[in-house]
Amino acid sequence: MQEIAYAKINLALHVRARRGDGYHALETLFAFAEDGDVLTAEIDDRISLAIEGPFSAALGNDDDNLVMRAARMVQSAFDVPRGAAMILDKRLPVAAGIGGGSADAAAAMRLVARLWGLDIDDARMLKIAASLGADVPACLASRTVRGEGVGDVLSPVAASHLSGVPVLLINDLTPCPTGPVFRNWDGIDRGALNRDVSFAGIIAARNDLELPAIASVPQISALLHDLRSQEGVILARMSGSGATCFALFDAPENCRKAGIQFPDIWRMVTHLR
Repeated sequence: MQEIAYAKINLALHVRARRGDGYHALETLFAFAEDGDVLTAEIDDRISLAIEGPFSAALGNDDDNLVMRAARMVQSAFDVPRGAAMILDKRLPVAAGIGGGSADAAAAMRLVARLWGLDIDDARMLKIAASLGADVPACLASRTVRGEGVGDVLSPVAASHLSGVPVLLINDLTPCPTGPVFRNWDGIDRGALNRDVSFAGIIAARNDLELPAIASVPQISALLHDLRSQEGVILARMSGSGATCFALFDAPENCRKAGIQFPDIWRMVTHLR
């Protein structure tokens, strides 16, 4: 069996405050690309993981890996007597603001649920997802959704107009650790994320972590400038805490043509789910 760990895209990300527990209160609009890492599995006596693909060297496959943790937690919660031999084809950059680890964990949960005949909608699944990380619940569904709290309080949105929209993701693979980006946030609450998910509403929103990320990785500014200069761009913005930037396009051919303009860095030409 196979599952795609769909790349997560924050179409907007408003940072409202720093909470007493050290985390930040966020309001975000999650969307997901049709492509991402690929996870395969077959029934086995134990749970195991092999990692391959262009970004495999950045990950370890020990028990602390999110994929292994997710599978083991599902196995324990549902008292499953079988295991799973899993292979992760790591195609997305690591720590890149597109939910790589969270998407992988969520894909592992969906995959072993199918493999072991479990109900992915069981309340225990969402509890496991939340314990694995703030983005994992959103990645479990991998559908456009609004996130609040630390991104884990989810509410549905009517966003069928976003499905199929061409999107280009680019990243020059300069490290952009999340911790320093949040620490560089200036603490100013610039207002709530509106609930208008039309293109006009999304364009009027923002990613409050763009400037703090640019302070750490100045190249992000150039990437955004280059994206915004492409033909047919509806919106270009940074995703999450960086450093991946994305652009939504009015037509697939414009998205493909734009992708050709970035031959020397990581890029993915795809569509929103």
